[in-house]
Amino acid sequence: MRQPAKTFQDLVVWQKAHQFILLVYPFTAHFPKSEIYGLTSQFRRAAISIPANIAEGFKKKGLADKGRFLNIAQGSLEECRYYLILSNDLEYGDTSELKIKLEEVSKLLTSYANSIQNSDS
Repeated sequence: MRQPAKTFQDLVVWQKAHQFILLVYPFTAHFPKSEIYGLTSQFRRAAISIPANIAEGFKKKGLADKGRFLNIAQGSLEECRYYLILSNDLEYGDTSELKIKLEEVSKLLTSYANSIQNSDS
């Protein structure tokens, strides 16, 4: 049995989300300069939002508050999923590794959110 997380950094879902953003930065660094205030900025903002909201939700006391922040993280994850589709369609780079990482975060985040939600019952 795993020990309960003492900090958000102990959460595997946060660790994987952090790894994802560390891949997004170099990937978007190669986007055209014309995208600096467009797709580059939007993609990075959405990607940062995933681990940031996991971290913020971790310290919330009520289950409803925790769930709300995890839901925001899930929304940002889906936004990133679209940005990967768009980046691929615009031929801005190979998105295959990022898609795999994002899917891993998605599954972990869904499991974590469900476990928080079900701890209420």
